Amino acid sequence: MPFAYDDQNIFAKILRGEIPNDTVLETQHTLAFRDIHPQAPDHVLVIPKGPYATYDHFALAASDEEIVDFTRTLGEVARAVGAQPSEAGGGFRLISNAGEDAVQEVPHMHVHLVAGRPLGRILQPA
Repeated sequence: MPFAYDDQNIFAKILRGEIPNDTVLETQHTLAFRDIHPQAPDHVLVIPKGPYATYDHFALAASDEEIVDFTRTLGEVARAVGAQPSEAGGGFRLISNAGEDAVQEVPHMHVHLVAGRPLGRILQPA
């Protein structure tokens, strides 16, 4: 059974304006805002405005317009926080957890853009 969308999740409440956020960028289909428990100097959550539970749900059910808008917004957020890789260094990590095994805590598709310091390897051998 797919990971169910709960319209009472914290991101849905942020989208409805019930909970404030520190917006980095907002477009027609996407909202990017700073994480309240950042794991690096730059830690931005990027979420679609539609009711998608996981990235695969978004990829299969969202319109082409929503997918393009989301992807372009990720690029704009990387630029806005100064995380674009260059010859001088920099860079960022994108993380999207999907489902229980990946420890997805909020049932609204979201991507963490994490940057601003060396991040190390994402996974270690088991």
